[in-house]
Amino acid sequence: APRRRPCRHRSASQGRKETIMTPTDKGQSHIHFDARGFDQSTIMKDGAPSPYYKSELGVLFSSDCMSVLPYIQASTVDAVFADPPFNLGKEYGRNSNDLLPEDRYIQWCYNWLGECVRVVKPGGSIFAYNLPKWNILLGAFLMQRGMTFRHWIAIEISACLPISGRLHPSHYSLLYFTKGKPKTFHRIRTPIETCRHCKGEVKDYGGHRGAMNPNGVTLKDVWTDIPPVRHWKFKSKDRPANALSTKILDRVIETSTEPGDVVLDPFGGSGTTYAVCEAKGRRWLGIEIDFCPQIVDRLESETIRPHKSRDFVEK
Repeated sequence: APRRRPCRHRSASQGRKETIMTPTDKGQSHIHFDARGFDQSTIMKDGAPSPYYKSELGVLFSSDCMSVLPYIQASTVDAVFADPPFNLGKEYGRNSNDLLPEDRYIQWCYNWLGECVRVVKPGGSIFAYNLPKWNILLGAFLMQRGMTFRHWIAIEISACLPISGRLHPSHYSLLYFTKGKPKTFHRIRTPIETCRHCKGEVKDYGGHRGAMNPNGVTLKDVWTDIPPVRHWKFKSKDRPANALSTKILDRVIETSTEPGDVVLDPFGGSGTTYAVCEAKGRRWLGIEIDFCPQIVDRLESETIRPHKSRDFVEK
């Protein structure tokens, strides 16, 4: 196999990689990793599964999330981002079933979401990305577990054709909850909206444009500027399933964490969360049941590009 280029986040001072053969689930092949990278022993309980991959900042497990989440110690994670399958019957990998009876799907979501509540620190954040149909129930579950509601973020992405007898579904839901008062919240500002043709500003802000913050307007809870991930330069050719834009994770991570904080994503998918964590200096815990090789290739090869972001983060 061709040799991967070293990850840009590893310094030369880390030295030679130690070759370790790790047991993997569901037939995924072994991989080498840097034994002196992320130390999960401060977060994971004894008896936890062996990792599939480590970097200086993170660790990836090749497993079903419910085989790993119970081994994470309570109150050790600063933020959780979860983008589970939506139970629409999509084809993912051979280890996934995306067409469960509705009651089983919801109970499964309650199981992993309950673990996320357990492991997040006081003041930490949980973000859950799903269809509005499911997030209504997941939001109610989080409130019953004592979490504090912050926002229902509507992310405008039209993913289907109009449906007869219904409004055109054109947004996904991103729940934002915290365990009590948030310990970290950074205001994000987006650029003043301009016309794509004449470049003039679209709004006059009631004649108060001169009083506007020069860094832009406060980010709203309706995001209309998230591009779809269609071009292969933004996603792996070996994983045909949908992928998330890095702009979503940029905002989630910048809003709720500081450099060095720990971010958990129990549904790795295309590895977007982990790539953004690597770029922004956050430590991460990852779990993926089908596509670990594709995630590692993304982190190591740097062939998949991020979407450009013009957000301004107030610190």
